[in-house]
Formats: sequence, structure tokens, C-alpha cells
Amino acid sequence: MIRVKKIQIPELPTEQPRRLYVYLPRGYERSQARYPVLYMFDGHNVFYDSHATYGKSWGMKEYLEKTKLPLILVAIECNPEGFRRIFEYSPWDFYGRGIGNVEGLGKVTMDWMTKTLKPAIDADYRTLADREHTMIAGSSMGGLMSIYAAVEYNTTFSRAAALSPSLWVSPKRMKELIRSHPLDAPTRIYLDMGSGETEGDNRMLTALFDTAKALTRAGAEVAADVIPGAQHCEADWEKRIPAFLHYLN
Repeated sequence: MIRVKKIQIPELPTEQPRRLYVYLPRGYERSQARYPVLYMFDGHNVFYDSHATYGKSWGMKEYLEKTKLPLILVAIECNPEGFRRIFEYSPWDFYGRGIGNVEGLGKVTMDWMTKTLKPAIDADYRTLADREHTMIAGSSMGGLMSIYAAVEYNTTFSRAAALSPSLWVSPKRMKELIRSHPLDAPTRIYLDMGSGETEGDNRMLTALFDTAKALTRAGAEVAADVIPGAQHCEADWEKRIPAFLHYLN
């Protein structure tokens, strides 16, 4: 079952409300069980092809129903206006070619998620609200934010998955962040990238494994993988659902 409602984030307003999706596992309404929660970025791309930016979603609904995984999944639609998604999904200011100066609003996004959204979800649904049962995941800029959340908001999230993370954004700031934040145990982080994304340039693969090493030194359990031939798209991220969910759970 997926519940969808339109919301506004007062700190990050949009002209049109954005969608908030809450997936409840089969049998939720007939039981009194409590469930771990996975938060995901780019919520419009998570469940429905008809809502997805490029007409193809991750297919999370079908996977979760098929596997009967006991999990609540909360997915938040990004800001669709211009480049505002990149603003909301960047922890730091930076200059982007073709974008211009980006004001990093990632902290605003995560403060809202941890201080407003999560308490509301925990109040409205039967969650396991402790950090050990609270996870976060995303791809591309959402993958960057998942790493940021796992480190900066480690008291809230113990597990994260970053698929094809945009590690080109302020790499020095990311290294400094990880180096200055020893992580609580357990912290488990899944990282990956498709070899088809690099176009023969291995710098992003180097950044991926450098980040994995830094996270390990900070105290995390880390799985890092390169997916042969995979491109930067929902169809290929969907294929990695079993791998990252198995690692997080």
C-alpha cells in the first residue's frame, strides 16, 4: 500500500506542493508490528513510472511486494523548479558548469527531514524509530545527500545507500566532513557506480573508493562496487535494489 499526499516544506517552498509517498508493507493494517524505515530522495522516481522524470521509476513497489520485506519506505519528491533540486541536494555551495552558483541547501533539507518529517512519520505510523532501524538512500545528487546524512546526521541514520553519488560536488568538503566525524557503531554504507557512467574517465571511480576508505576509517562498515556497463539511470539503479537492500538489512 502506498499513501501519497501533497505537502509544502516551509523552509523550501515550491510553487506547487510536492508529493510525499509512504509505502506500508503487506499486512501492516492487520498487525501491531513495528517496522524499520527507509527514507529516499527523488520520491517521484521511486514507485510510479507515470510520476518519474524520464518515464521510468525504480520499481520499488513491485520489489517490496514481491519480497514481502517488512519495511516502511518514505520518499520525498524533489524540487522540480529549474535547478532547485541541485540546491536542495547539495550540502555545500559550489559553482557548476551550465548551472552557475549553487547555494547548498542540503543542511536545510536534512534539518527538515530529521526534525519535522521523521517525528511526524514516527507519530503517524508504527515505526522502529531508533537510529539502528532508520535508513536513507538515493542516487546521483540524492546519493551525495545519503552519504552526507549518514555522516552529519549519524545520530539519526545508521545505514545509507548511495547509488552513483555525485562526488564531483565539493570533494574536499566531503573529505573534511568524513574526517571530522567519527561514526557511531553500527554504521553501514553501500556505495556503487556504473562503469558506463565514467566514459573512460576513472576519476569518479577513484573518488568512490577514496570515499569508501574514508568512511571505513571513520568507523563505518562499507560496501563499494562498480557495476559493469551500468548507466546513470533509474532502470540500472532498479537492478541494484536487491544488493543495497540486502546490505542495509
